[in-house]
Order: sequence, then C-alpha cells, then structure tokens
Amino acid sequence: MFRLLPLFLLCLAPQFGIELPKHDPVPGGVAVVPVQSDTVTFKGKPIMVLKEGEQNYAIVGLHLSIKAGTHVISDNGNKINFSVDDKEYEAQYLTIQNRRKVNPYAQDMDRIAAERKEMDQAFTTFTRGETHPSFSLPAQGPISSPFGLKRFLNKQPRNPHSGLDIAAPQGAPIVAPASGTVVAVGDYFFNGKTVLLDHGQGLISMYCHMSETKVSLGDRLTEGDLIGLIGMTGRVTGPHLHWGVSLNNARVDPNLFLAE
Repeated sequence: MFRLLPLFLLCLAPQFGIELPKHDPVPGGVAVVPVQSDTVTFKGKPIMVLKEGEQNYAIVGLHLSIKAGTHVISDNGNKINFSVDDKEYEAQYLTIQNRRKVNPYAQDMDRIAAERKEMDQAFTTFTRGETHPSFSLPAQGPISSPFGLKRFLNKQPRNPHSGLDIAAPQGAPIVAPASGTVVAVGDYFFNGKTVLLDHGQGLISMYCHMSETKVSLGDRLTEGDLIGLIGMTGRVTGPHLHWGVSLNNARVDPNLFLAE
C-alpha cells in the first residue's frame, strides 16, 4: 500500500542565490537565524542551511506545539539563541458525515499506525545538496481552511490543521510547486490518496485527498509537473487539496515558502 525511498545523505555545501523563506518565529512558523557554518542542529537533528550572499542562515521549522521563549540551535558546536513568539490560532468546527473517519474502529488502528510510521519516515528524511525552498501554488482555487486552525470534528477536539486547504473542482490538476523527488505514494485512512515530495534538507511537501495520483516513487519532478488530481478521498467534507509543508519534521505554514 505504501512505498518509500530509503533514507540517504549527500554531502554538499549550502546553496547560493536562493530566496529565503519568510522569517516568522511562532508555533507553526519558521525562524531564519544567521549562522557561521553549514553544520547546524536543532534538538540534536540537522536543519536546513541556506546562503544569501556571503551569509549562512539556519532555516528552523517550528512545531505547532513549541513553547514561546528562547530556544537554542548548535552552529558547529556553538550555541545560538533565538526567540519564539506566541500565536493564537482560530478555531474551526467541521461536521464529518463518515463518523468512522473521526472515531476509527478498532480494526482500523493497525492500519493508521502503519501509515503514521511510513509518513514519519518520509518527514524525517534529510538530504543535503540541492534544495528548492521557494514555492508556487500547487493548485488554483480559494483557500478554504488556513494553516493552524484549532480543529473540532463533530464537536470533538482534534490536532490543529497542519496545512492549507485549497478548494477546487473534482479532477482539477495538482502540480509540483518546486523541484523535488517523490518519496511516498499511498492511499491513507485519513489523508486519502497522497503524495510526498522531498525538496532537500528536511523540506517535505504533502498533497492529500486526491482522486488520482499521477506519479511514482522516485520520480524527479520540476516545478509545474503534474502530481495528481483534486479529489475527496480520506477524511473530507468536499473536494479540495490539503497542502502541507514539513521542515525538520515540524508542520509549518506553506505561505512562508511562497515566492514573492
């Protein structure tokens, strides 16, 4: 049901001339921190380093559950502090007709656990080398649910909304927002037909609820290549694309990576 590329590492220096993501150091945001080296870690894990001119910058994805205050990255062993501000997200109440997608049956739990493990493997992939952190929109349509909403499904609290929902007609195209490699293709219990792309240095994008996927594991895509078609598979209230972005295994606001 799921196919994943094995983890691998390529050792190259950070890139020149890349548009940096927007600095927004809040839960679900990104901190852009000047550093000296290209070997930077956060909580013991490697994080993205980009170069603008002669200056290196650490690009730190901040989990929605991170606490406001001072946090620390390691720059080749030297500690650098940066601040995270608090942010309050609005609540959203949705009614899901298929109650099994809100309260899964006991026989669904093994499948859900296996899917989570497979997706976590993709989200924790870190490939050094060419990185593409500047995105275009993967689908055309209004934003029906913004990032970070506190979700209540059938009046029951659930995890915050970890992506952007783009409303579009069934069968409308979904395209790659930047170059990347397909690292997972699957039909997930909650997310429906799904594709994950690796854009390098821990930056992974996710496309959910498709009616059809049009790529295979290992495909190398460039910006604008077809990924799949808008659908309403998985846990949905109507046809749309859930577009998620993960940086160092933290789900962050995709808007921060959109090119000006």
